[in-house]
Amino acid sequence: MEIFLQVDTWVALLTLTFLEIVLGIDNIIFISISANKLPENQRKKATFLGLSLAMITRILLLLSVSYLIAMKDPFWHINLSWLSVGLTGQSVILLLGGVFLLYKSTKEIHHKVEKSEGAENKSQSKTLSFSSVIFQIILIDIVFSFDSILTAVGMTNGINGALTIMIIAVVISMIIMMAFANPVSSFVNKNPTIQMLGLAFLILIGFMLIAEGAHLSHLEIFGQTVGTIPKGYLYFAIAFSLGVEVLNMRVRKKGN
Repeated sequence: MEIFLQVDTWVALLTLTFLEIVLGIDNIIFISISANKLPENQRKKATFLGLSLAMITRILLLLSVSYLIAMKDPFWHINLSWLSVGLTGQSVILLLGGVFLLYKSTKEIHHKVEKSEGAENKSQSKTLSFSSVIFQIILIDIVFSFDSILTAVGMTNGINGALTIMIIAVVISMIIMMAFANPVSSFVNKNPTIQMLGLAFLILIGFMLIAEGAHLSHLEIFGQTVGTIPKGYLYFAIAFSLGVEVLNMRVRKKGN
């Protein structure tokens, strides 16, 4: 407990908790959209279970952090005149997660556009079973948790008791997200434009994960190295778009 007598410990804990909440918003959006496929009496259960699984996944990944770091070593190389890549465990997880997010978000947008053209699609949107929704949540939890843990490891590098700090930050952030997940989920589901905006955010995040995975695999195409997309730019775009949509909602409300 001596580490909690140091100022650096509390600064790292508060910063990391805030970061985990910010990164977890993506998870809440995905969980709320997936849970919306279930009957109303199962949505809260799916949301709670999804966030609980996310917390367990992140703690397990933290406990195996040395293995995660080792996954940055390439296990497969491609060297052509115009293409060079060295796939790593980290890059493969991020690439697959990004592709899954693009597929899932695009599919959801397609369903919502089709639903506006015919009432029969409304019944089709509720056909997913509880187990299939939880399975999708588990898959995306692994991807979001992986990216979050790698960021946490980088932030706490060199700090005494880093593992303890990271676990406490994950638990606190998840408790906070559990407290606000259902109101956020209800708000998103009651406002179709916010839901569509959330799906667009997930597409952006999917592209970011793919770019980050390509960067970790040192992908070069025609001599050009693929770089990462700064998260600050991405979250600014999300916050700006959300702010504009909130203003649009107020204007529509006054107009009614």
